[in-house]
Order: sequence, then C-alpha cells, then structure tokens
Amino acid sequence: MKTLKLAVALSALPLVAAAQDPVKVDPSHYKVLLDNPAVRVLKVNVAPGAKTPMHSHPDALLVPLGSGKARFTMPDGKTEDALLTKETAAYTPAGSHAGANVGTTKVDLLLVEFKTAAPGTAAVPTGRAGLQQTILVESPRAVAFKTTAAPDFQEPAGTTHEYDQVVIALGEADTAATSSSSAAGRSTSRRTWAASPSTTSSSRSGRSLRGAPTLL
Repeated sequence: MKTLKLAVALSALPLVAAAQDPVKVDPSHYKVLLDNPAVRVLKVNVAPGAKTPMHSHPDALLVPLGSGKARFTMPDGKTEDALLTKETAAYTPAGSHAGANVGTTKVDLLLVEFKTAAPGTAAVPTGRAGLQQTILVESPRAVAFKTTAAPDFQEPAGTTHEYDQVVIALGEADTAATSSSSAAGRSTSRRTWAASPSTTSSSRSGRSLRGAPTLL
C-alpha cells in the first residue's frame, strides 16, 4: 500500500482555516469511536462518489477495514490517489486535505490520531511465544502489527506493558487480563471483542487471547 504523503501548507494559504476538525466539518463521514489523552480513533465511511471537505489531521495511523480507492486534494490544489488495502496500515503525517471516494466500493477505515506532542519512548516487543506478529508499518509514532494468538496463548504472570495499545479486532475473540496496581490490588477482566477498537495500557499481566486476528 502506498504511504499517504499529506502536504502541510496552512501557513501559506490564507483561504484554508487551521485545524479543521473532520468530525466538526463532516460529521456524516467521520465518527469518534474512542477519545483519550493519548489518541483519538475515528471511523471513516465514505460511499463511492462521495467527497469530504478540506480538513486537518495530526500524525495518525490509517487502517483500512476494506479495500478501496481514495483521492486526496491538498491545499495547493495538487491531488494524490491512494489504494486502500484491507488489513494493512499506513502512517500519515500531520496535514490537511479534502477527500473523495473514486473507487467502486465504500471507503471504510479507522484513523488513529496521536494527541501527544512527542512520540513515546517505550520499547515494543517484536515477538512472543504463541503469538504470531507481522509488522504492517513502523512509524515515528507507533508500530502496527497484525497479530494472531494461538488458542492457548497466555502471557506469564507479572508481564507488564509499558506502552499504550489500540486493539482492533478483525473478528470475534475472547480475552482475559489480570491487572495490578499498588492501590487497587489484582483484578481480572474478560472481554469478547467485535470489529471495533479499544485501548489497553501498562501494568497488565497474565493476558490470554482466543479467536480472530487483531491489529495492535
């Protein structure tokens, strides 16, 4: 998949307003699924032939849920076409554009927008026993993996994650996680996932996964 190169040209073009939030200027195509201090996750759904007005994004990861074709018009009038391939990921630096679905199928994707001023510094594991991981994209902000867990996958008790995750289930899956903190002690949570994102954070241990592949 082609990595989108989003032009940053706001300062030179007075006709373009800065920081046009797509959720505000185009709520019919952009929906907020998740919003926390680290990220905002948007669901983008654009029918064939439909267009989106000029808007801005911070640094983000783009995750297509289906294949399609989009055309982006930059503030200077230049255009760029992008093929969107299901179950891939691409890093999109901060910038502004207007969009159009120029394919024959709907544009259906998730956009993980990063809200912090600087990237994190935690190391991300590249492999774990019982967990098949394929790197989809490495970026200055995050790493996207496609992950499939064996039916008996379980992290050892005491395992910690010193990084935040956005988990996108590509089908149904079951998870259980034991969390610990000095204030709350230990607790176990179970969850059945559908095709929607959620976040997990550090200090999680003893996690087991069963079911469909996920994107992390």
